[in-house]
Amino acid sequence: MDLEETLKEITENVLTRLEADFSGIEVTEEENTYHINIQSEDASLLIGYHGDNIQALQHIVKALAWKKSNNEMYNILIDIDNYRKRQEENSENMAKRKIDQVRKTGRPQKLPPMSAYIRRKIHMLCMSPGYEDVETISEGQAENRHIVIRMKS
Repeated sequence: MDLEETLKEITENVLTRLEADFSGIEVTEEENTYHINIQSEDASLLIGYHGDNIQALQHIVKALAWKKSNNEMYNILIDIDNYRKRQEENSENMAKRKIDQVRKTGRPQKLPPMSAYIRRKIHMLCMSPGYEDVETISEGQAENRHIVIRMKS
């Protein structure tokens, strides 16, 4: 059984034990990160407040998968009905609007606190072609960690 099938089986078992409703699980691999997208009629319950439940589910699946594969390390990202994908797109669009403001005013712009994964995506966006005039820094601690976008000095 390959790793994608193993991850699908582990996720199905966890969801079944939680008595969570789901209609499908899709596992794909990209650059040593396994993306698990769960289709569910009750997505809001699986996602939880500010994504708390999806984070917990991801932690459980990751721990079980690593144990089953003799602690081989790889990244696992769980999504529910493409919630994270939409969240990522919304965050990138907000960052682009803030970049436009920075360019117009020359004043730094703060983004709201976000997960490490989304912060990394924003940092990567600002390092891509077309954004050579701006830079990002992370400030704050724990759940208050956020990105500041500013003009390069």
